[in-house]
Amino acid sequence: MAQTTTCAIVGGGPAGMVLGLLLARAGVGVTLLEKHGDFLRDFRGDTVHPTTMRLLDELGLWDRFTRLPYTELRKATFHKDGRAVTYINFERLRQPHPFIAMVPQWDLLNLLAEAATAEPTFTLRMKTEVTGLVREGNRVVGVRYHGPEGPGELRAELTVACDGRWSIARHEAGLRTHEYPVSFDVWWFKLAREDTTEFSFLPRIAPGKAFAVIPREGYFQIAYLGPKGADAQLRARGIDAFRRDIAEVVPEAAESVGGLTSMDDVKHLDVRVNRLRRWHTDGLLCIGDAAHAMSPVGGVGINLAVQDAVAAASILAEPLREHRVTRRDLAAVRRRRVFPTAVTQAVQRVLHRRLVGPLLRGEDPTPPAAVLGLVERLPWLSVVPAYFVGVGVRPEHAPAFARRGPGSG
Repeated sequence: MAQTTTCAIVGGGPAGMVLGLLLARAGVGVTLLEKHGDFLRDFRGDTVHPTTMRLLDELGLWDRFTRLPYTELRKATFHKDGRAVTYINFERLRQPHPFIAMVPQWDLLNLLAEAATAEPTFTLRMKTEVTGLVREGNRVVGVRYHGPEGPGELRAELTVACDGRWSIARHEAGLRTHEYPVSFDVWWFKLAREDTTEFSFLPRIAPGKAFAVIPREGYFQIAYLGPKGADAQLRARGIDAFRRDIAEVVPEAAESVGGLTSMDDVKHLDVRVNRLRRWHTDGLLCIGDAAHAMSPVGGVGINLAVQDAVAAASILAEPLREHRVTRRDLAAVRRRRVFPTAVTQAVQRVLHRRLVGPLLRGEDPTPPAAVLGLVERLPWLSVVPAYFVGVGVRPEHAPAFARRGPGSG
């Protein structure tokens, strides 16, 4: 006999966990299925934005969040002629937490999972991989899965795909993304750092090469940007050549490049930018990366996914409680979130064309002196990119039914 729930959530990333927590606080029966046995993934997005921290505040989880190991990024600087120019300053934001917190994603997900499982209507099933959808006619009525006890079936009034840019649920539903061209990929790795290094985002660029350096507690998290499809070539050059590139462009990391023992320590990310034209079919909704894969430029993908989850919970909680979710309700989630998604992707694509593309073609990567001079003369301009990255278009607040007082989460 098939098991049943009101809402089945596929995937235990930030979107799935936030949605599950909020719906459970509304009294909705939720079952979240996560294929892995834990949340320990290397080089998942570790950025927690000011609006996400504000959400944690509203949910009564801020005190617990502050006990997690995290570092604060308050600005981004560009070095020109021996001086540092701050072009992004999060401290200028009118937010309760005006910085980006770099926190291991598994710690954040564990925090959300603990808060959700404290709700009587929430069930978390780890090591449970969704393998397909259950249909009645054209309507999705649940999922098929494989768990520790073998295959099974979970019936649900609504299934929400939060299983990322390679979403099985989306594929099985026949929903197709529109792909935007991307000319670069990213390779992530870690290097040891001195504790005296400033906690600010440090782009390091040279003709044909780019590294994004993120200081973390005890190490640098570094992204190398290179031409799309170059993974095999990069690995064929070998670890010694890669170390030389790092030492040339990131001199502060030159003494620690020996920590990279082989190219196995360098993880490839196939960068995609895409978006569903329609985020739902009858009985199923896609949010987060399952609805729109974001470029890593700006590190905004997690923030967009969390905002999707908040909007979805706000719109769907009452229809789910009353067991009357319609396609119109599902379409309302897309209407709420497609504008901020499209605007953010449009800005990312402009940055790809105007910044990343010319850089990787070996053109002069230095920002025009006039631009740097303007930012130096008018430092308040640094709040504009800070707002786009840290707050974004149409930020969401926790619905009233999910709010708790400080320390109550």
